[in-house]
Amino acid sequence: MRLTTKGRFAVTAMIDLASRQDSGPVTLNGISERQRISLSYLEQLFGRLRRCNLVKSVRGPGGGYRLARKMDEITVTDIVLAVDEPLDATRCGGRANCNNAAQCMTHDLWSNLNRRMFDYLDSVTLGSLVGRPIYIGSCVSGERQAISPQMGQGQIQMPVHAV
Repeated sequence: MRLTTKGRFAVTAMIDLASRQDSGPVTLNGISERQRISLSYLEQLFGRLRRCNLVKSVRGPGGGYRLARKMDEITVTDIVLAVDEPLDATRCGGRANCNNAAQCMTHDLWSNLNRRMFDYLDSVTLGSLVGRPIYIGSCVSGERQAISPQMGQGQIQMPVHAV
């Protein structure tokens, strides 16, 4: 199972938007610069987020994007599914035909992981991610520093985990 760049970038961009929207509509160009995500990629993602009623666009001078719902009503699952990111650890896409049209020996294991992953991501709201300290640095070296997502214009970075 793997959450691809599409899902990670969508969640990161939504955190950036949610943490800055009190100052007015947030531009994709601003998100692009702060998060180092291609503007054309953000345009594709935000088109999907808009069609799923997670964001709304504000046209004209001073325009940009705002959340379409309260941040406590938007879950990480909502964001990931809106950008067509599959949340599936099975080889068969949940169809139970992994092994020559039959269910493989590990199908139930991966299906249960899918359910738990979905339940967890569905329990995490955008509001719970905004304003929460974000750690930068390395778990390997032990050097980590907490920053606030609103501290200036820097990139929001998630914790680095040793592999």
